[in-house]
Amino acid sequence: MSTTVSIASDFDGGNIVVKDATNPEQISLEIRRDIAADYFQWFYFSVSNCANQTMGFSLDNASKASYADAWENYNVVASYDRENWFRVPAQYQDGQLKWQHQSEQGKVYYSYFAPYDKARHQQLLTTINSHKRCEQIDQCQTVDGHSVELFKFASSAENTTKRNLWLIARQHPGETMAEWFMEGLLEKLFAMPDSEALLMGADIYFVVNMNPDGSWAGNLRTNGAGTDLNRAWQDPSAEASPEVLMVRNAMDRIGVDMFLDIHGDEELPYVFTAGCEGNPAYSLRLQELEERFRRRYQEINPDFQSVYGYDKDEPGKADLRIACNQVGQRFDCLSFTIEMPFKDNANIPDEKEGWSPERSRVLGVSTLELMAELLPDLR
Repeated sequence: MSTTVSIASDFDGGNIVVKDATNPEQISLEIRRDIAADYFQWFYFSVSNCANQTMGFSLDNASKASYADAWENYNVVASYDRENWFRVPAQYQDGQLKWQHQSEQGKVYYSYFAPYDKARHQQLLTTINSHKRCEQIDQCQTVDGHSVELFKFASSAENTTKRNLWLIARQHPGETMAEWFMEGLLEKLFAMPDSEALLMGADIYFVVNMNPDGSWAGNLRTNGAGTDLNRAWQDPSAEASPEVLMVRNAMDRIGVDMFLDIHGDEELPYVFTAGCEGNPAYSLRLQELEERFRRRYQEINPDFQSVYGYDKDEPGKADLRIACNQVGQRFDCLSFTIEMPFKDNANIPDEKEGWSPERSRVLGVSTLELMAELLPDLR
């Protein structure tokens, strides 16, 4: 006999609208739009009083989501403890995303991808701030009053030929795999016995979460002003995109020799990069660096591939509002967007977890290895 369940999303990153939950076998839901914009796809909610219940869920506005085609072959992410996440098979039919699940415990969480919540984010910041080689060099307040921190990881050794390596993550707040990626990269960087050697040749600048407004509000793509930060790099403002303005101004002061912007893609079931081939200043030197980056990335980590990805921009036709393109053009440097899937990696599928936080972390570690290898040839 079924009992009444309780559905909630009043926590960091939570997003769901309950239409009808009177029958646990036919729970009707909708995804809420971004707070100040017309995007939606990210969902995250809990169900309580559901031990041993077989529940049926329907996201009724799935066909109107920002990336409706992304629901094909997508499976929902679930957890009992918000530490260990697994996949629940789902079907996209009649414009709705539907799934059934028998909960083994009295409370279960469902999400679009494994969340990276505020508590974990704060713990990551604590780890960064406590490291002897890390220094917070800039900070800004977001539209909603949150803090975005820019860090520098460096040695005290003097070297006039040091390269400046930049990484940012989670411009789009629903792409939580980006912060998992950064966590893995930084954990490895902080523990590497040879990190001192790397720092002899490079200073590393990074932001682990560019968009706390959207992250804690449960948005898919935008900040508190409704701005898609990855379309604000040509003309950032203190009013609509203070996060981008801070980072771009710092780049102008310091310089950039490599830039990596970490993202997730809703539709494509692959790990891939997007480069700067459409930039007006794109050159043979940059083409060769991009090709080497992709070739070695795949050799280091088989989750990466270069067959599938976005259509390449025609020469001179790049959208310079996008971070990768703007930074690549502005500093004549190797500049990439790294994309991970929300689904699974179709080349190396994992039925239980699909693409996961751990695979995101491992990809971050692989990227650090590649950055160190390319360092001497960036200029």
